[in-house]
Amino acid sequence: QVQLVESGGGLVQPGGSLRLSCAASGSIFSINDMGWYRQAPGKQRELVASISSGGSTDYADSVKGRFTISRDSAKNTVYLQMNSLKPEDTAVYYCHLGTRPSIYTVYHNYWGQGTQVTVSS
Repeated sequence: QVQLVESGGGLVQPGGSLRLSCAASGSIFSINDMGWYRQAPGKQRELVASISSGGSTDYADSVKGRFTISRDSAKNTVYLQMNSLKPEDTAVYYCHLGTRPSIYTVYHNYWGQGTQVTVSS
């Protein structure tokens, strides 16, 4: 089993910054992609940013240039630095881990419990 523990959410004013962290523990294979999704009230969950075990990153268009995803593979931890926050960034942010033992097997997917980010004056 895998556990994901998130931290770093909170209330911030527009233009401010927050840093989210997600630490993974348990049975994690060498191939492990990590990322952050978010879900605002009444909306579907959407990808915010992801980072592969090789370090490749992907971002939603709405956060490009403002958010940065990074990871510490030795600690199985992923970070999301969020700058220039906007009210529309308000959502519950979920950490995701997809891991598999080889490229010939399916991913095992795991989710964190979610952390609230509220951007408001």
